[in-house]
Amino acid sequence: MNINPDLLHFLIVTIFSFLIGLEVKSYRHYINEKNGENYFFGDVRTFSFIGILGFVLFLVDGQNHLLYITGFLSITTLYAILYNYNLSKNKRSILLYIVLLLVYSFGALIQIKPLWMSALLYVSIVFILNANRGIEKYIKEVNITEFETLGKMVLLSAVILPLLPDTKTIPYIPLSPFKIWFAVVVISGISYGGYLLQKYFFSTKGYFLTGILGGLYSSTATTVVLARKAKRLGSLGVIDAAIISATSVMYIRLIVIAFLFNVEVGKKLLIPFGVLALVGFLISVYFLKNTKEKKEDPDIVDHNPLELKTAFIFALLFVAMMMLTQYVTKNYGQSGLEILSFIVGFTDIDPFVLSILTGSFSVTNVQVVAAVMIAAGSNNLLKAIYALWFGGLKQTYRSALLIVLLGMITIVFGFNYEKLSVF
Repeated sequence: MNINPDLLHFLIVTIFSFLIGLEVKSYRHYINEKNGENYFFGDVRTFSFIGILGFVLFLVDGQNHLLYITGFLSITTLYAILYNYNLSKNKRSILLYIVLLLVYSFGALIQIKPLWMSALLYVSIVFILNANRGIEKYIKEVNITEFETLGKMVLLSAVILPLLPDTKTIPYIPLSPFKIWFAVVVISGISYGGYLLQKYFFSTKGYFLTGILGGLYSSTATTVVLARKAKRLGSLGVIDAAIISATSVMYIRLIVIAFLFNVEVGKKLLIPFGVLALVGFLISVYFLKNTKEKKEDPDIVDHNPLELKTAFIFALLFVAMMMLTQYVTKNYGQSGLEILSFIVGFTDIDPFVLSILTGSFSVTNVQVVAAVMIAAGSNNLLKAIYALWFGGLKQTYRSALLIVLLGMITIVFGFNYEKLSVF
């Protein structure tokens, strides 16, 4: 059965306007409860009629739409009178006036644009009105300086990045300034995602989830935080599970970074690092099942990875590692690269991993894979030392021992990867 398009549009506009009116009524009830009496005009019926009015006026005057514009100006004039009165009562909100105009626009929008646009507008209005309480709660919890930091980083990336030359202009660095800063932005973005999830979305969801999300941000820093918690609370299986899970996520993180900057290396790391991550998660689950988590919010790493100082330091380390790697590979070959990889593992491995993945060195992809493995393995040894140092032998010996085991397996596999790859 074919339905007349005008009838269909009329029904949709009426229904959308009516439902938004219901949402507005709920919103007004919430505002009145929170702030006492407030001054708005319009309710369910008003919003329904406004939507119908916009549809009719746009339909009957299809040439120059003077009636439709007059309706818009009339609504604005009425609100201006009300707003002037509200000012005398120290009420300044224009939110529902904006919603009213959006409802009025349904009549025109549905007749000149595809139906999905009206549906999207309806969903957006309802979602934003309904999310008011959650948005207020989120804004109260967020440190405003983090928005400023994000804005500066976006500005530097969007404005400066396109201006940087994409040619190798810096001596002794086998990468262009554009690719150097792009790599910094990508790594910072991955860390920032883990930071946001950990701090604002899952900050009170337990130690185990803190370990997983912390691994996206920084498995080393997360290990230190959890070890300190273990020293205060005593030996807990759930904290051991969290520490091990952070290291397991590190393996996954390195796989993702490898795929982003060197697909061939990513393919070679996928199985060994995937297996190590799986083993780590299985061990974590075993500890998790054999303990009861204490009802206490875990600490988080309260350090924004998008801070400009952090980003610039990372960029300098990245360039320094690239120059060092260039020197070592040129003068000492594979054995020098392996030793450098092991030593670097006792620092922040991201700059080194990024340099070895993106640089043009006199090494094969197999040797790059081995270097990443060795660095990741020795970094596990560093985390085990941190766990024992900050958590105490009695509290964290189990997680430290298992991280060492994962690290030693990774290191041995890395030193022998070129031989094993022949088979």
